[in-house]
Amino acid sequence: MSEIVVTKQPGRYRATVYGAPAGELLFEASGTEVVFTHTHVDPAFEGRGVGSALVRYAAKDVRSAGQQVKATCQFAAGWLQRHPEA
Repeated sequence: MSEIVVTKQPGRYRATVYGAPAGELLFEASGTEVVFTHTHVDPAFEGRGVGSALVRYAAKDVRSAGQQVKATCQFAAGWLQRHPEA
C-alpha cells in the first residue's frame, strides 16, 4: 500500500505519494458551506486510492470545522454518495 499524505492549502487539498505530487481537490468556501469543485489525480497515480483519500480527508476536515460539504465535482459527488459515513 502506498503512503498517501493529504495536506490542506488555500483553495485546495493536495495529495502526495511517498513525497511525489499525486493529485489535488479544489474547493470554494462560502459561509458554512464548502464546495468541492474539481478533483485531479496525476495519471501515474490513478487506481491507487489518491482521489478517494483526497475526498475522504477533505470531507472529514470540512465537517470537523462545523461546515457543510457540497460537491459539484462529479468524482467527489459520486464518492460522497457511495460513502455517506465519511
